[in-house]
Amino acid sequence: MQKTVLKIDGMMCGMCESHVNNVIRKTVPGAQKVKSSHVKGETSFISEDAPDVEAISAAVAETGYEVQSVSSEPYEKRFLGLFKIKG
Repeated sequence: MQKTVLKIDGMMCGMCESHVNNVIRKTVPGAQKVKSSHVKGETSFISEDAPDVEAISAAVAETGYEVQSVSSEPYEKRFLGLFKIKG
């Protein structure tokens, strides 16, 4: 799994965040945990494979926003560790 963070210019409000989230869900098959912040100017999501950056940038541009940078890193689920296993 990959965690991808996009720096996006042009998001001004919660509705902008929603527009970008919808674009990501439509463009990236199986995108999970998609969330945007207009305050930080970024969107993040998790996907099985590294996403097609050119396709994402083009789709985001069609909605009036600009992808300034993209970073991806391996993602591993974290568990709370609330349970101890006795052995």
